[in-house]
This record gives sequence, C-alpha cells and structure tokens, in this order.
Amino acid sequence: MKIVKITLIVLGMIISFKGPEAYAQKQDKDNTVPGTSAQIATSPKLVVGIVVDQMRYDYLTRFWNHYGEGGFKRLVADGFNCTNNHFNYAPTSTGPGHASIYTGTTPATHGIIGNNWYEKETNQIVYCASDEAYSSVGSQDVASGKMSPNRMIVSTITDKLRLHTQMKGKVIAIALKDRGAVLPGGHTANAAYWFHGGLEGNWMTSTYYLPDLPKWVKDFNKSNTVEKYKKPWNTLKDIKSYVESDEDNNEYEGLFGGETAPVFPHNLPAIWENNSQFDILKGTPYGNSITTDFALAALDGEDLGKDGITDFLAVSFSSTDYVGHQFGVNSKEIQDTYIRLDGDLDRLFKALDKKVGNGEYTVFLTADHGAIDVPAYLEDQKIPAGYMDSKLMSSKFTEFMEITYGKVKLIKNYSNAQFFFDHEVIRNLDLNVKDVQESIAQELLSYDGVSRVYTGYQMAQIEYTKGIPYILQNGYNHKRSGDVLLVLDPNVIYYPRTGSTHGSPYIYDTHVPLLFYGKGIRKGSTAVRTEIPDIAPTLAVLLGIAFPNGTTGEPISAVLD
Repeated sequence: MKIVKITLIVLGMIISFKGPEAYAQKQDKDNTVPGTSAQIATSPKLVVGIVVDQMRYDYLTRFWNHYGEGGFKRLVADGFNCTNNHFNYAPTSTGPGHASIYTGTTPATHGIIGNNWYEKETNQIVYCASDEAYSSVGSQDVASGKMSPNRMIVSTITDKLRLHTQMKGKVIAIALKDRGAVLPGGHTANAAYWFHGGLEGNWMTSTYYLPDLPKWVKDFNKSNTVEKYKKPWNTLKDIKSYVESDEDNNEYEGLFGGETAPVFPHNLPAIWENNSQFDILKGTPYGNSITTDFALAALDGEDLGKDGITDFLAVSFSSTDYVGHQFGVNSKEIQDTYIRLDGDLDRLFKALDKKVGNGEYTVFLTADHGAIDVPAYLEDQKIPAGYMDSKLMSSKFTEFMEITYGKVKLIKNYSNAQFFFDHEVIRNLDLNVKDVQESIAQELLSYDGVSRVYTGYQMAQIEYTKGIPYILQNGYNHKRSGDVLLVLDPNVIYYPRTGSTHGSPYIYDTHVPLLFYGKGIRKGSTAVRTEIPDIAPTLAVLLGIAFPNGTTGEPISAVLD
C-alpha cells in the first residue's frame, strides 16, 4: 500500500509540474480517460473586456463601410460574432448591464436592479455604486469617490480570476462613468478608475481600492493628454459621406449649452463654460479617446499581460451613451462617434499586439444596453410611437387612488417603471397586498400608452419562460423590486422629444453586439440566440476557473477553440 501511495504522489507531482494541458493531452493519447478534452483551459496573458455603452447591434452593420480593418472589422473577421445576442431582463440600463456582463446573471440574482432604485429598508433612493464608507482619491470632490461594489451581492468573473490566481492576477477597470468601472472590477479589483470632469478633468478612484493614486495615474493627470481634446468637434470624414444617418440639422436632436443648432462643427472651446467644462468631453467621441489613452497608460503602468499569470483589463466606453442620449441613434453625431471609436479600438489592439503579443490576449466586446430610435422621428415616418404624458397619468392615478383608498398614501415610490407600496399602511387598513396589487394593475392597464402590467405576486409565484414577463422576471429581485411593474407600448417612452433613451424590455434595447477575439477563440459566427449572462461562464470555461457564484448563464461552446 505504501508503494502505491508513493507512486500516486509522484505521479501527481509530475502532472502538477507539466500543467493541466499536458495532462489532458497525455490522457487523450493513452485513452485512459475517454472523451477528455485535449485542452481543459486556455491561459491568455491578458483578458480585455470591452463594453460600449448604448451600442445597438446594427451600429456594427450600419456603419460597416466606414470602419477600418483594425477595429470592429478585425474582431469580426478574425474572431467570433454572436449576431443574435440579447439582454434577457429589464430595466436595460448601465448599472444592471455592466453587473450582468461580469456576474453571469441578472438583476434578480446580482441585485443591481437599476442605476438608482428605491431602497425599502431605508426609505430612500440609492445609487448602484454608492458607498458612504469611502471617499475620493484623486479628486477634490468628496462625493464622487464615495463608491464601491457593495450593492452587487454576488461575485464577478474578475473576482474569480483574482481568487483562482491567489490574488496575483491583476484586475484594472476603467470607464468615464464610475459604475462602468466599479461593477466590472468586482469586489477584488486592484483598482477601478473613472473620470471626474468639471474643472479637474482627472482620472480618480475610491479609498475602497487605494489610499493614493499610483505614480502612473498621477503622471497621466499631470500630462496634457486630456487638455488636447479641448478643440472643435467636426466629422472625421466628409459629412456628405455620412449617408447612413439623418440630415445634420433636424428637430430630433438636443443641443449643447450655448448652441443654437445641433450641427457640425461643435465649437467646444466656445461653449466650454456653458457645459461644465471638462464634462462636455464626455458627450463627444473625445471621451472615448481619453478612455483609450488611459487604458494604454494602464497597460504600461500596471505591467498588464507581462507574465504567465492572466490579468484582466475591463474598459467601458461611456461617450457613446452620452452622444446617443443627446443626439439620437440616427444622428450624424452618433455615426461620427462610432467611426472614431473604431479608430480608438484599432489603436488599442495595435498596442496590445506590441505590449502583450498578438495571439497572447483574449478580447470580448459587447454593450450594456441598446437604444430606441427617437419616437418623434418614428412618428414622422408613420411608425407607431409616442411619449407618455406623465402629468395626465399622474392626475388620473391620483384620482383613482383617492376614490378607491381615500387620502391615505399607499404608494411610497415610483421608479424604474415600478410602484412601491407602503405595506404598513396596507396592513393598518386591513387590506390584502395581492388584492391591492391587482387593483392598481388593472387601473394602470386602462391608460393610453401602457402595454401590460404585472404584479409583484406574479413575479414571485409564476415562473415565466419566454416573452416580456420572462424578461421582467429576470430583472425582478424579491427583496429590492416593487409591487407593480409597468410596461409601456413599443416605441413609447418617458423622455424629451429629442435624443434617444433605453430601459425597456423591447428588442431595440436588448439586441446588442457580442464579439470574441484572440487566444482560445474560434473564428466564425452564430445566429443562435445568446444572452448577456452567457459571457462570464464562457470566459470561466476558457480560463479554466470557477464560475461567478450567481451564474445563471451558459457557456457559449461555439466560441471556444
């Protein structure tokens, strides 16, 4: 028996020394474990996660002829394109989007049910990344640094990489928006950085991560890198070639402060003071370029991808969202922003080739949500669309509540298309919560612009498997979500008549790109439906690490080489 034990220990040492790939290859060759894969994990030096805020899938195809060979086209030609990729929950917004991408699950599980939401326990609105326990690092604005991932109640793929490597693999997360960095970085990131505009124009972080900025970040902030973008924004190419978007001057676009028409060129220096100074850069493609500049500085400053332990760089391009909200999805501004982003991606990939090595890194690119065409524009094209009259709805609803329940206040909050009840008042009136939910749901369903209404009881008691209720249920967190859920008609929104927005369960908000590229990734594409929570488990299988602990998605096997 002793001899057998020693042999096993020695064999184990040999296996450990050669690594899992060598072991799997030996087993296949010897046929001792039939069916074992010849490779059980891929170890890129660096994983780069790219989230393009508010990128609809059709931006990939619509502007295709304007893209160069080194950005989006490189990912499609040499990577894997999931053409039928969707968010499987609502609300489709930035906080839940980033959390779902990196946790491999939906708000029902990870708890980030909106950018902001009503917190029942404290009777207040909370922000998805806020945390009063921490403060700013790199900014004089104290509030902007009160951030951490504390409200996300499960782990991320970045957390699992850190744990798997005994905290030796680095995780750096970067975005103009704090939530676009904090949530992807997970609970264990080495650092998450976001951009503070105003008078500063600096990259900053929170004491959750670091007591002070690293030297490379301080050097970047002291450099002239951001200031050089204080210049007019004109189209990169001849505006006459931008035939894939609407006329430049139209009534569907918003204005920068100080402008009289939403047209090129946008003279940023002339309206600098009207738009919170450096903040205006967020609403231009220059914000994406600044993000790329900082990501390249992080590659060098953190020595990412320099050894045999996998690192992770999470980059979110936020300016696409700001531009979409202001100018709309059919604007010349959004077209120019994506053409310029394509150039920034080219620049990033070339730097990765040089600094990490072509074939030594893995990339995925997706979005945190899509966006709607401006309803006013759709109306003019004779497509059903419109805007909710919130004042009229509020007036009718108030009248109904007073007639039905008296002057007592039963509704504590309305947010993220959900009504939150005061359950204590309902109990004191000897009412049944389910009955009140159903009564209010039936009333709301009678309003113009309302498509359907679901109750919290339905979300908790019925398991939906498809359609709108399935999407709502995946976004419904039992402890955090409301009592009545409202769905407006398709192409109907609460929003000004200029610019685009998002948040609905409809396909224009759920259909987004998903591209994989690099080490361990097959070349090809699929039209089989994939969902956002599938990204994290796909990466986990690629890396041979544990799934995030709330994972509900499935690995996309077609992606893996």
